[in-house]
Amino acid sequence: MDRRHHQAAAGRAQRGVTLVESLIVLAVAAVALGAAIPGFESARERRHLEGAAAQLETDLHFARSLAAAHHEALRVSFSRDAAGSGYVVHQGSARHCRALAGGAADCNGPARVVRVVHFAPGETVALQANVNSILFDPLKGTSTPTGTLRVIGRSGAALHQVVNLMGRVRSCTPTPTLFGYPRC
Repeated sequence: MDRRHHQAAAGRAQRGVTLVESLIVLAVAAVALGAAIPGFESARERRHLEGAAAQLETDLHFARSLAAAHHEALRVSFSRDAAGSGYVVHQGSARHCRALAGGAADCNGPARVVRVVHFAPGETVALQANVNSILFDPLKGTSTPTGTLRVIGRSGAALHQVVNLMGRVRSCTPTPTLFGYPRC
C-alpha cells in the first residue's frame, strides 16, 4: 500500500512543465520573434512612407483648390537643411517661408501660412524636391513650375509625387520593392 501511495504521489508531481521545457519554448519563441522583427520594421517604414506621401498629395490638392476658391495665388515651398525637411503652404512670393522643426514656419514679408509639415532628421521619412516651390494660379488653375517631390524612407525606398502643369499629382516609385505603385 505504501508503494502505490508513493507512485500516485509521484504521478501527480509530474503533471507540470519542467524548467528545461520552459526554456526550450522561450528559445523557440525568441528565434521566431527575431526572424519577424525585420519584417515588422519594413512594414512600419512603408506605412510611414505611404502616409507622408498621401499627406503631401492631399496638401497639394488642397492648395490648388483653396487658391481657386479664394481667388488668390497659393504656394507650396519646400525646404531641406540640417534641421530636417518639409514644406509650407502659404500666400506670398517664393522663398518667403520655410518649414521649421516642431511644425512652425519661418516667414519673412507678408505671408499667410496655411499649413506646415516638417520631418526631423531622425524620422522615418524625409522630403526632397527638384523645385524650391510650386505656385498654384487661381485663375488658370495651373501650377508653376512642374516638379517631382520625393518622400524617402530610411532604407532608401521612395515614393515620388509628380506635379504636372495642371496641378494634378501622380504617384510612382523608383523602388522595385514597393508593390502597388507604377514605376517612375
